[in-house]
Amino acid sequence: MATTTSSRHAGAAAISPYAAARAGGLHPVGVLILLAGAFLPIMDFFIINVALPSIDASLHASASSLELVIAGYGVAYATLLVLGGRLGDRYGRRRMFLGALVGFVLASLACGIAPTAGALIVARIVQGATAALLIPQVLATFHHVLEGERKSRAVALYGATSGIAAVVGQLVGGVLVSADIAGTSWRPIFLVNVPIGVVVLLVAARVVPDTRSSHPVGVDLPGTVLFAATLTALLVPLTEGPSLGWPWWTWLLIGVAVVLGVATYVVEKRAERRGEAPLLPPSLLRLPSMSRGLVMVFAFSIGFGAFMFVFALTVQNGLHADPLHGGLAILPMALLFFVGSLVAPRVITRFGRAALAGGAVVQLLGLASLVTVLLVKWPHVGLWAMGIPLALVGAGQSMLFAGLFRSVLADVPTHLGGIGSGVLITLQQSGLALGVATLGTLYLALSPHGVPHAFATVEYVQMGIVALLAVAAGALPPFLDVTSASVPVVDA
Repeated sequence: MATTTSSRHAGAAAISPYAAARAGGLHPVGVLILLAGAFLPIMDFFIINVALPSIDASLHASASSLELVIAGYGVAYATLLVLGGRLGDRYGRRRMFLGALVGFVLASLACGIAPTAGALIVARIVQGATAALLIPQVLATFHHVLEGERKSRAVALYGATSGIAAVVGQLVGGVLVSADIAGTSWRPIFLVNVPIGVVVLLVAARVVPDTRSSHPVGVDLPGTVLFAATLTALLVPLTEGPSLGWPWWTWLLIGVAVVLGVATYVVEKRAERRGEAPLLPPSLLRLPSMSRGLVMVFAFSIGFGAFMFVFALTVQNGLHADPLHGGLAILPMALLFFVGSLVAPRVITRFGRAALAGGAVVQLLGLASLVTVLLVKWPHVGLWAMGIPLALVGAGQSMLFAGLFRSVLADVPTHLGGIGSGVLITLQQSGLALGVATLGTLYLALSPHGVPHAFATVEYVQMGIVALLAVAAGALPPFLDVTSASVPVVDA
């Protein structure tokens, strides 16, 4: 049977995509369709950054509402990601992929026609929730169906896709907003998902095989609800507090978030003692690679999410660039991130932990150069002047991004790799959302007193984070050596 299965997978590329799916295999066309399905929701977290000024002008949204448009998506995505993987294991990954894609397309349509900022926030939360149900099915299908080099190549393509989607999102967003198709301003950044999503849906229904786990892990509903409540109770006061003057209820919610966080840990610990598989397994979090690596990934994500948010606003609101040039401004970073993502695996394999420290140092140089350019040349800062600093930032981020993701799973048992990967991406998405809510809020509070200094203040904080990451990466003990870690796969 094993030989038959192996032969079937090996021959999947030699027959038609439809026949391969019927036989339980995955044709290269199927791989590309799954990657396209993953690209849309990842890109949508960032595509909105260059559209924020246009949304503000169109819907008269407050600064805190704009933050919630981004962070609400991220929190819903983060809290439901592991749940999405487990539902796919139990009910079928193709079914979950197709159903979640339908939901994502409808949520994108709702975003595109939203009449108010409140409606847009709600639609974005739904969009994030459906993205969380969709994304895990991609990696889980690769993990379950492909073997050997085909699996390694597909997972590597996913890694490149997720990284590029982040930076390309702002470029595409700038092009669409500037095009102002039929006077619709920012709305095409969401409406474009509808035709693309429908095409992916129709093709995926024919070329993606139906797989599920023979031993599905149960859904941790209490842990999921408590974790979502914790993030929400923390996110709302951090985004609304500064604009409202920090009324009493914002401090109360922060206190509630602490209580909910403790409750989440207690509930998860008891669930694990009962032999269940909680959303955030305490035993996994105590492993050296997880406990230290997750802190580093979380810190990196806070800085990355904040940078993408404040840079877009600085270029458009501060330098008064139109959305197209605002999107093009990020191109040097996108190109070097892409190139870095391609060479990072080989560099990390050869140099191990030193590659992470080196990536952090390169990113630091880029951030310091970018801040210097903005402070010295403001307000006469050309996009070309920011090109080399942004290229350094992208190159350094790609190395640090790849290395941190591999290091987290260094000593996670193989049979818990899926759960560990789910925890990793959950914390990453939470960090992105909180980066916007915290450092983004700081920027919005300071920008009326001077945009370049507001940007510099936020980037000083990020540089502090990156400097700590450089030290932490260089001091990682042997058991966290990234050369021994495997690529994360979310299949639980």
